[in-house]
Amino acid sequence: MDALIMVAIWVGLYFVLMPRGRGAHVMGHGHGQARGEPENAGSRNLQWKPPERDTDPVCGESVRTEQAKPSVHDGNVYYFCSRDCREIFEAAPDLYLGGGDPDHTKLEHSHA
Repeated sequence: MDALIMVAIWVGLYFVLMPRGRGAHVMGHGHGQARGEPENAGSRNLQWKPPERDTDPVCGESVRTEQAKPSVHDGNVYYFCSRDCREIFEAAPDLYLGGGDPDHTKLEHSHA
């Protein structure tokens, strides 16, 4: 019986809050949007573009980002010359981002 009462309370809150817009964000509706306008309509012209080149944090090689193997760590995108470098980075990213062993040197390898 207690569970039925709790469900009734939640349903009541839903119907009280939703029509007034107080719970609109729960249903995916943004604040201050015109009715029928897509949620991201104001950001149509915003587009993130990667830099043309970046440095592989594992081996130090300069890489073209369009051909690189990317990985995201802590909200940042890093680009790698090879899958091996990406996997090494993903196993211990702090070693390559300044939070690891100060005596650690960059991996040296050749790409055939």
